[in-house]
Amino acid sequence: MTSPLAQLAANGVSIWLDDLSRQRITSGGLRDIITNRSVSGVTTNPTIFAGALSKGEGYGPQVAELAAKGASAAEAVFEITTQDVADACDIFAGVYAQSKGFDGRVSIEVEPGLAHDTAGTVAQAKQLFAKVNRENVMIKIPATKAGLGAITEVIGEGISVNVTLIFSLARYHEVIAAYIAGVEKAQAAGHDISKIHSVASFFVSRVDLEIDKRLTAVGTESALALKSKAALANARLAYQVYEQDFATDRWAALAAAGANKQRPLMASTGVKDPNLSDTLYVTELVAPELVNTMPEKTMEAVYDHGIVPTNSITSHYADAQAVLDAVAAAGVSYDDVTELLETEGVDKFVVSWNELLETISASLKAAN
Repeated sequence: MTSPLAQLAANGVSIWLDDLSRQRITSGGLRDIITNRSVSGVTTNPTIFAGALSKGEGYGPQVAELAAKGASAAEAVFEITTQDVADACDIFAGVYAQSKGFDGRVSIEVEPGLAHDTAGTVAQAKQLFAKVNRENVMIKIPATKAGLGAITEVIGEGISVNVTLIFSLARYHEVIAAYIAGVEKAQAAGHDISKIHSVASFFVSRVDLEIDKRLTAVGTESALALKSKAALANARLAYQVYEQDFATDRWAALAAAGANKQRPLMASTGVKDPNLSDTLYVTELVAPELVNTMPEKTMEAVYDHGIVPTNSITSHYADAQAVLDAVAAAGVSYDDVTELLETEGVDKFVVSWNELLETISASLKAAN
């Protein structure tokens, strides 16, 4: 029997786990899910590392060593997280080679406090890339206004990028434009553009959470009937943007020189509403050349009882647009929602980053 996850992969969706910890690396668990869950990559963020380090499993010896050297909390976080990512990159090296660089990727994020600092983001992206020192690492850069310039610069340096915190279709157009400009810059600088890969992480569940709250406040029968529909509509239209924005003569010239399309990635695919199917944001978002990064709970739900269609996106563009139009007609501002979600997304990662620093600071003190 082929598992639903294997079927998902066969239908063109790369399954990336949205989690990483030292315990997962050292126990063999990470290697195991490559074989048994069709997982072909890993994404991390400050919240994931804050959770892993607060549990402390496996970090004691390195923390003691860093404490003995007098490392600051920020230096310790840098050393610890880059080691985890480098080790995970090694575990995925076979997948990376087999997929010719499309998969086998491990992402690490620039410090969220740099989200509105283009130069600071570029500098740290280069620093993280050099420290991890693995070809299959991806540097995560948020899709803020300042992030767009950083994406172009970092891609232009020949570094693969995972663009994160994308909520709106308008911003997604800008992200693709920033990527294409970066590939042109890399080509002009003499980099091998066939080695550059990128994904654009389009956040899903948070859109429903915020829009549903507003539809509930509107309270009409027609508004309530739209609940739990906007996130899928938005994500499906994002795939249409992907198809359209890479179907240009400008891109065709780069593709002929070996450039790779920036693949759309569906992120935040764990369902927040207990009334919804726990596989909704996976099985309803199936199309070729897509990545879905899922928390383990969602991944296991799909493995256990997911019903995977061949394609659940490209025949739904008209329906998806109709949903967003109806949400707007109900009085819910799409622009206001997506702007708020971007701001909140950055703020939440800053909070997690500060928790991470506090956890490490306490561990360093305890080790002295």
